[in-house]
Amino acid sequence: MIDLHTHSLLSDGALLPSELARRAEEKGYHVIAITDHVDFSNVERVIPSVIKSAEHINRSMKIRAIAGCEITHISPLEIPVIVQLCRKLGAQIIVMHGETPVEPVAKGTNRKAIESGIDILAHPGLLSEDEASLAVENNVYVEITTRKGHCLGNGRVVQLWYRYGFRLILNTDTHQPDDLIDDEFAKKISLGAGVNPSEVNTILQNSHTLANSILNM
Repeated sequence: MIDLHTHSLLSDGALLPSELARRAEEKGYHVIAITDHVDFSNVERVIPSVIKSAEHINRSMKIRAIAGCEITHISPLEIPVIVQLCRKLGAQIIVMHGETPVEPVAKGTNRKAIESGIDILAHPGLLSEDEASLAVENNVYVEITTRKGHCLGNGRVVQLWYRYGFRLILNTDTHQPDDLIDDEFAKKISLGAGVNPSEVNTILQNSHTLANSILNM
């Protein structure tokens, strides 16, 4: 299992980064990205802490950790600024908290995030056709998720994936220990979202491709 969207207690997760990684390792994970929530109030504190944690994990465990962040509830006008700041601070992967149907995310977040050079658009809700096309043009991965509530948009995302062919990825958005999954559960979520059985492994392989591109930089 490769999971590129998780949270530790550096934001609103339940676990220290090291325990998150250890529990994931025991679950069979090969790579985990720690992508704690950031906005302008905490980005300069959280990203260096995540980087330090990932470095320690990579020295002491078999699992590989990627240091990232999830930009959350930022005004669309400010997204390009904070994306550049996250890169400057050393984030290896940038996730954007998309327009999930279960939170009041500002309209226009999906589009502006895709335009601003993020890596993964998380739980984008009712993704539009224009946004799907733009994700292809900008090589942005679009997420289906195992997380309760956020997963309500999975079917729409898969539908547009078949139409436009953007890079589809599955993540857990883990906050609690029980949120961690294995490959078999990931396959069930993919099938439930409408992915053809013959193409489930394609989605899991997309996680490998993105993770390897970051770890081999």
